Amino acid sequence: MYDDKELREYRDLLKPPEQFEEGFDWKTVVGAIFIGFLMMPGSMYLQLVIGQGIGPAARWVTIILFAEIAKRSYTHLKQQEIFLLYYMAGAALASPFQGLLWNQYLVQSDAARMLGLTEFIPHWVAPSLGSGSYLERTFLHRDWLVPILLLVGAQLVQRIDHFGLGYSLYRITSDVEKLPFPMAPVGALGTMALAESTEDRKTGWKWRVFSIGGVIGLAFGFFYVLLPALSGLLFQEPIRLIPIPWIELTRHTEDILPAVATGLQFDLGLVFVGMVLPFWAVIGGLLGLIVTFIANPVLYEHGILHRWHPGMETVETVFANNFDFYMSFGIGLGLAIGLVGIYYVAKSFHKATGGLDFSALFNPPKGRGDINFWVSIAIYVGSTLAYIGLCVWLVPSFPWIFFVAYGFIYTPVVSYITARMEGVAGQFIALPMVREFSFIAGARFFGYQGIEIWYAPIPIHNYGEATVQFRQIELTGTSLRGIIKAELVVFPVVMIASLLFSQFLWQLAPIPSPQYPFAQELWHLQALNTLLMQTSTLEGNSLFFEALSGPVVMSGLGLGLLLYGVLNVLGLPVLLVYGVVRGLGQSTPHGMILEVIGALLGRFYFLKKYGKEWRHYAPVLLAGFSCGMGLTGMFAMGCTLILKSLGRLAY
Repeated sequence: MYDDKELREYRDLLKPPEQFEEGFDWKTVVGAIFIGFLMMPGSMYLQLVIGQGIGPAARWVTIILFAEIAKRSYTHLKQQEIFLLYYMAGAALASPFQGLLWNQYLVQSDAARMLGLTEFIPHWVAPSLGSGSYLERTFLHRDWLVPILLLVGAQLVQRIDHFGLGYSLYRITSDVEKLPFPMAPVGALGTMALAESTEDRKTGWKWRVFSIGGVIGLAFGFFYVLLPALSGLLFQEPIRLIPIPWIELTRHTEDILPAVATGLQFDLGLVFVGMVLPFWAVIGGLLGLIVTFIANPVLYEHGILHRWHPGMETVETVFANNFDFYMSFGIGLGLAIGLVGIYYVAKSFHKATGGLDFSALFNPPKGRGDINFWVSIAIYVGSTLAYIGLCVWLVPSFPWIFFVAYGFIYTPVVSYITARMEGVAGQFIALPMVREFSFIAGARFFGYQGIEIWYAPIPIHNYGEATVQFRQIELTGTSLRGIIKAELVVFPVVMIASLLFSQFLWQLAPIPSPQYPFAQELWHLQALNTLLMQTSTLEGNSLFFEALSGPVVMSGLGLGLLLYGVLNVLGLPVLLVYGVVRGLGQSTPHGMILEVIGALLGRFYFLKKYGKEWRHYAPVLLAGFSCGMGLTGMFAMGCTLILKSLGRLAY
């Protein structure tokens, strides 16, 4: 099926090793404790204070720290050990119990009182206002026992579920269809570069390229992040040499391009992303964007984009256009990609020769630590049934058929669509408002009245992104058995640390309060937006339901199928259609120019200068740049916290 030249290049970019190792030992256990009890609380605190966690920098900082400690102990970290640290850091920074801080605020919020929803928020989300836990500001209270147990149970099912449908799709898209997964080498080569730094920096190229990217990230981060942060603390107005997040041009172009969001974004990271992504996927995105630039004024002229009006800027324009047209249109495009993928898979069953080799599902490479394919399917079925059982128990008045449809119809379809998009073009697909529409439909057509459904752990998931993670695990030579052992260690650490530090932060001061300025400034607005949507299932009426248009969905489906058919007939790159779909998705278009510049530089300068080796250099360069930017961001956050704390001291 995949004879496209560029697809083959990305598939061959980084070959899986012949031998796999678990990489799990005492260093991994120490790393889990370090991440849980040092990195996590810092990330939770920063989320409340400035609205941003530590982010990807936490992963790289943890790895670099452990690598340097190992070197001074006359040992080194294997790339499998480094990847396990990278993997665990991502799992730990999720901070599941941080959601309880939001829940306690929501019950007590002015927004809930204004909308008359306080009494409707279920007790298994947060205790009622009469609970003494709010006076004591503690989660270690019997009234919080049910919410905590429910959260732990849902998290446990979620971690087990990780090895269900997501793993099955990885086996299908990677082992059988052999999709390239262009973004998988970024994380894989990044960890390999750091592993090389402890073994052989002199002769290897990965650490050198990673360092170059890191220095570029540090330099750009100084002007993009650090200078505005520090100058904002010292002066009345921050010094911003580079506009953040973009230069707004929509109002200047609205006469020529009505209903079109325009602007320029100057994030250098987009150039590196453009270098890594498949060239034709980026060009397809540009073509899709050009189509929207032409189509939006026409749609506005014919009254289809009727919510847009002159004076709107980017966010308002994109929001209005999504409601009027692009939300439904994007659903149709996503369905088209899914149908094409299903068609090719089904077609392969009928081929006598030259079809897909499904025997790879049951004969994985030796030493990779694979789970039996049918066991992974059983995990998916079991976890989905557990979600359905929880939902039926918690929300008995909501039609149970919805839960079955979420788990066994919608989730597999959208996960496969996303897995293919990730596998071919490195893009994540999310069908918008499906969850919200279904809730409103349940209220309108089945008589459901209440807001419990908005808090239930419904089985509506997108496992497509998990396929990239499993591909990274394979490329680093890490056995899946090591990942399973890491999950067993990191889960209790994360749950305990997250609960303890949520309790600690609440004990320090009420949340929100002046001690947590971001929460104090924005949580009220977020609560209003959240609860306003939830009122739709009480009233049975909502603009969200009205935004869905069957004809527009069908037009998106038809156009997607037509594009795919034309590309196949003309023999054009398969990646082009995925890029066009992304460009037609009506996301903020301001970064597309830098992404295209990166793609052009990579294709016509660096590829000619370095040859095929450039395909290996680009992902490592991007990983280094991300590390440098993350370190700069962490330093800026630290300075902000210290100086603001000193400013509040009484002298």
